[in-house]
Amino acid sequence: MRRVLRNPETIEGSVESITFQNEENGFTVMVIDFHGSPLTVTGELGNISEGEEVKLFGEFAVHQRYGEQFYAVSVERKLPTGSAAMLKYLSSGTVKGVGKKTAKQLIEKYGENAFDILENHPEELATLDGMSKKKAYTICENFKLLYGVRELSMFLTGFDISPGTAATVWKIWGQFSKEMITENPYILCSEDIGVGFKKADEIAEKLGIDSDFTERLIAGAEFVLKNAAFNGGHTAFPLESFKSEFMRILNVGETEVLTALKIASEKKAISITETDTEKFVSLYKYFTAEDYIADRLKAATRSHNEFDYMAHIEIEEAGKGIKYAEKQKEAIGSALTSGLTVLTGGPGTGKTTTLNAIISLYKEQGKVVQITAPTGKAAKRISELTGFSAKTIHRLLEVTFDAAGKALFSHNEKRLLECDVCVIDEMSMVDSELFSALLRALKKDCRLILVGDSDQLPSVGAGNVLADIIKSGKLPAITLNEVFRQAKESGIVTNAHKIVGGEYPELKATDFFFMQRLDSESCLELVIELVCDRLPRAYGFSPLDDIQVLSPVRKGDLGVESLNKRLQDVLNPQITDTGTGGIYKFRVNDKVMQTTNNYDIVWTQGNDSGTGIFNGEIGIIRSIVKEDDSVVIDFDGKLADYTFDMLRELELAYAITVHKSQGSEFDAVVLPLLGGYYKLFCRNLLYTAVTRAKKLIVIVGSRNVVCEMVDNNLQTMRYTLLEEFLKNDG
Repeated sequence: MRRVLRNPETIEGSVESITFQNEENGFTVMVIDFHGSPLTVTGELGNISEGEEVKLFGEFAVHQRYGEQFYAVSVERKLPTGSAAMLKYLSSGTVKGVGKKTAKQLIEKYGENAFDILENHPEELATLDGMSKKKAYTICENFKLLYGVRELSMFLTGFDISPGTAATVWKIWGQFSKEMITENPYILCSEDIGVGFKKADEIAEKLGIDSDFTERLIAGAEFVLKNAAFNGGHTAFPLESFKSEFMRILNVGETEVLTALKIASEKKAISITETDTEKFVSLYKYFTAEDYIADRLKAATRSHNEFDYMAHIEIEEAGKGIKYAEKQKEAIGSALTSGLTVLTGGPGTGKTTTLNAIISLYKEQGKVVQITAPTGKAAKRISELTGFSAKTIHRLLEVTFDAAGKALFSHNEKRLLECDVCVIDEMSMVDSELFSALLRALKKDCRLILVGDSDQLPSVGAGNVLADIIKSGKLPAITLNEVFRQAKESGIVTNAHKIVGGEYPELKATDFFFMQRLDSESCLELVIELVCDRLPRAYGFSPLDDIQVLSPVRKGDLGVESLNKRLQDVLNPQITDTGTGGIYKFRVNDKVMQTTNNYDIVWTQGNDSGTGIFNGEIGIIRSIVKEDDSVVIDFDGKLADYTFDMLRELELAYAITVHKSQGSEFDAVVLPLLGGYYKLFCRNLLYTAVTRAKKLIVIVGSRNVVCEMVDNNLQTMRYTLLEEFLKNDG
């Protein structure tokens, strides 16, 4: 959002130096020559270069540390004039392929005509010493590209769209970008660009485009469905609800709704599906994903392998000194004979033991088994539990990026994964699009073992894959429900099963404690005391490595943002350099979490090295060096290099949300519960939080809230089509 200016001014000057520039969002810190004196200017100004002449609109401000500055909200730029300014500009490396030597030759030979040579006369450029024709033509193309992006950036800045977005637009549509946007600003709403519908609406209004413009109606339909997916996890939306929301947001009548539905479905932007009970509208990508998942899973169930699994189970039992329960044998048998098996069960029911047997028996047959999970934590955990290597789904599919920065998978129908059996752990966390992408990369005869706990929270992304598969009743799903004797001794395990069954947990056990506090301040103080003093003293737990505070919410006195700041001040008071990222100021030795998948971050681990730190990974900041713009973070032994602008991808992780904790386990969990949004404070959230604890959980708050959460079995309603497609025998 553009800053509100109290004392707007327009100033002009030439760019003397660039102090900092973020290529992604265009944020720039530079020094200009302003009436013969240096002046620092900041703002999202794009890829400005030394030597340029600029006209800036903004206001003067006094920075607490750096003194007087000018904050610019827009810029008009022109090429420098005069040989000296042109030489400085070209020597800065702004034009790709033109260095100091070439710049000097250009100015010496062509003087103030140098820019005309670069734009229009590559054959003249080729006459310079050491310049080939091929290189000359490439430099001229680079020069044209540079100024095309700048012209587009200036155009879009007038609509409050950042230079970073302008660069992305240019990568996709090139020299035709401005013309295309002027004709149809709603193209900016595409997933490759990501401009919001309301912003595109503002641009359209300024350009005089009517409210019933066809492309507006199509973009509006997609916007309604994207909102439903992002806010509610829905891959489909009831038609009548869609109509109401569409008319409200776009301020149009039913005629426009019907027009939008007709044209958007013809263009395959959306899909309309009629079930036995009602009609649903879906984004086409979700419709195709769930339709494909259903077809693949139904085909997998038709694959059957005659195999005397009982004899092999007996050999496995004898060799490992294990006696499998009947349900476990059933699951092992299904996995070895069917193309698809779904294995579910709560804590202490022997899921891991069963899975180990399945993997071991497949390995004995010489099958290539691939284990995967949706997050790095989940992949590491299943690897530790089974002893077999596991990868995240994204890593397994080998993500790449297109020109617009959109993630693509290297493995797909054209480049299949080489595995005979694929085990997907933590299936409750896998959304529809990701599961579809994985299935497309697997051979048609690859056997599927889907492992998860459907009583946990659903995936962050749209869809409800595991729950839909089980509810359909059409696929072989085996639920392990016998809690083994050793597990029964754990209050965590027994209470988790009580919660799932709708019973109130026993609030005092050797590893499950409840401490009543009925106001937020005393609750917060006790959480801090437990983490920083009482649990480390009583059990030897490390506040950073062993204890994790979980909260249902981000905001409020007991939300993760407040908890993190209080815990940081106690566990890691500020005596070191800091770096700012979003709402937090980071310090050396802070516990942090990566909040997005970043496949480019470089890490080293001993003699090993690689790239990629993923959403949900937790680490410790080891160093912050402002002079070098560098931060080093230790993610379980992987030392990853960050720059200061990358800190926006991090959050403090002394406390994290229950949703973010999925796929992870911690020795000790502290869970403050004083109530909040009814739909959020529900049974499956409480169950998910409790099952994150391996050795100890302490709930701090209200006994009534705990009971209300158990009673609230209103699981997050998600409209999807997968269950319907699985039931359809057509």
